[in-house]
Amino acid sequence: MTSSLQAMRDLLAEDKRYKLDAYQFIRESLQYAHDHMMGELEEDDSGEKTGPRHVTGQQLCEACRLYGMEQYGYLTKMVLAKWGIQSTSDFGELVYNLIRIEQMRKSESDQREDFDDVYDFDDAFEPEFELAAEDEN
Repeated sequence: MTSSLQAMRDLLAEDKRYKLDAYQFIRESLQYAHDHMMGELEEDDSGEKTGPRHVTGQQLCEACRLYGMEQYGYLTKMVLAKWGIQSTSDFGELVYNLIRIEQMRKSESDQREDFDDVYDFDDAFEPEFELAAEDEN
């Protein structure tokens, strides 16, 4: 049986598009989604808490955007690009690589395409400026 560390080494050797930091970012973004975006724990039919709610591809993309901005500010797009990430589709590639080596799981309804074109990278990490209304007094 291959250890998770060896599985990750093999993955990095096989798919050179992404740096190890990109995979770590996905894991941290998933944790961010659970901590900041997902509310209550999942419950079974009896009302027993069974674990964190499932995060969809679109939700994970949004968590990546928010977590990236929190960590790297307006340099987020540049940092992600250095790791090989240039679109939300890349988030999907990373996730499905991790699923393939059994480091993440998916539900039956999840699809790789859930990550495609969730938002435009050219706009997603740009500063949002609001002009304050001038006091008319």
